[in-house]
Amino acid sequence: MVILIFFAIHWYVSLFFQSVFHHRYAAHRVFTMSKTMERIFYIGCFISQGSSYISATTYGIMHRLHHAHTDTAEDPHSPSITPNVFKMMWFTRNSYFDLYKGDTLADAKYSKDLPVWEAFDKIAHNWITRILWIAAYITFYAIFATAWWQWLFLPATIIMGSLQGVAVNWWAHRFGYVSYKMKNTSKNILPIDFIFWGESFHNNHHHHPGKPNNADKWFEVDMGYLAMKGMHHLRIIHLKNYTPNAK
Repeated sequence: MVILIFFAIHWYVSLFFQSVFHHRYAAHRVFTMSKTMERIFYIGCFISQGSSYISATTYGIMHRLHHAHTDTAEDPHSPSITPNVFKMMWFTRNSYFDLYKGDTLADAKYSKDLPVWEAFDKIAHNWITRILWIAAYITFYAIFATAWWQWLFLPATIIMGSLQGVAVNWWAHRFGYVSYKMKNTSKNILPIDFIFWGESFHNNHHHHPGKPNNADKWFEVDMGYLAMKGMHHLRIIHLKNYTPNAK
């Protein structure tokens, strides 16, 4: 039971930081925050993503490239250019590290207004730190796992951030429903998103990427947007395109 509770908490907390900080803040700048709060979010990403931690700076560039070149050879993560989910994961991984290391240089417009904390990334984004996180996960499972099948969650725990990214980007360009006809394969995954913090409304997001709320239809609820509304009212962040009566 402890392993299942841990996995569920890890899933939702890790996805919260990836959805709100990496995606909506770093890539799309749908809200602003103080430099102190930005660094608190950096630390939150590190704690929640652990061994799968990625740089918000590089993520922002990569995701902007995804929007600019969706479903083409220049898209860093699209199932349209890879035959299966595993090759897409590997292609995405290589695209990410090429951008992070500077082997691939993106146009300056894709790196505008990105969060940057190079000193922190040097500590959080290296193989020694990743191995220490993996060792911590294995120790946790060794202490709390009460059945062999619970160990099956360990690989997902280790690659949590990558798993969540590929789940959305593969699924949302393969299966689902379309609210807006576009020149790409983006789809909405779940009519009621209780798994992905509102990231499942991918077709809606591609239609208006700068909108804070990914939900459009009456039955769609964007939990990430609700969380941002709460943080806005608490003055933790400031939503740019927010009105009190917004859905």
